[in-house]
Amino acid sequence: MSSEVSARRDAKKLVRSPSGLRMVPEHRAFGSPFGLEEPQWVPDKECRRCMQCDAKFDFLTRKHHCRRCGKCFCDRCCSQKVPLRRMCFVDPVRQCAECALVSHKEAEFYDKQLKVLLSGATFLVTFGNSEKPETMTCRLSNNQRYLFLDGDSHCEIEIVHISTVQILTEGFPPGEKDIHAYTSLLGSQPASEGGNARATGMFLQYTVPGTEGVTQLKLTAVEDANVGRRQAVAWLVAMHKAAKLLYESRDQ
Repeated sequence: MSSEVSARRDAKKLVRSPSGLRMVPEHRAFGSPFGLEEPQWVPDKECRRCMQCDAKFDFLTRKHHCRRCGKCFCDRCCSQKVPLRRMCFVDPVRQCAECALVSHKEAEFYDKQLKVLLSGATFLVTFGNSEKPETMTCRLSNNQRYLFLDGDSHCEIEIVHISTVQILTEGFPPGEKDIHAYTSLLGSQPASEGGNARATGMFLQYTVPGTEGVTQLKLTAVEDANVGRRQAVAWLVAMHKAAKLLYESRDQ
């Protein structure tokens, strides 16, 4: 990929919305698949009472809109200002209690798992029915839209075209995650979070624009490097989190 194309993909701009400042992709087509659109606010004229506690709005009880759901609340029910990275807000924004809880949980993905995915890890990669794996580094692109696989060859997979993610484990039957019909990916706990299972690899199924059928590849953690293996396992677990978040964003 040329540096010019890469820069175009990653370019951002600062915009002001009714909810606050947002740092968004300069080109909408290169937005993160994990992102959420700002909601339409419930019109003030339709908000006579708090949509949580039913308090009547008046001169003393002011109305506030949650920046995540767009509903109308009193100050007591919408007092928290929480980072909302999925909408690209620069500063924490006002959210209702329910939305604030969700945003706090998502913060772990952005603070931990996303950094792991961007850093990348090394795997043995097998494409399709090939019997010869290739050592490649797999990482998420800076704009979060692509998986880049680099070795003797280069491959790009657009995240939104991934249909199935299947984690391979030792000590626990493999879970399966279909982005279009979500089921638990690693059972109750991923390997790095205290369970007995240990992630060893991953199957991906995805479509390539302009072609028919589904393409499949297998990622296998390299066995002979402890540091590299730990990094690969952490990357697999982070990909599990990303797949779940992507499914949830499509459901909203």
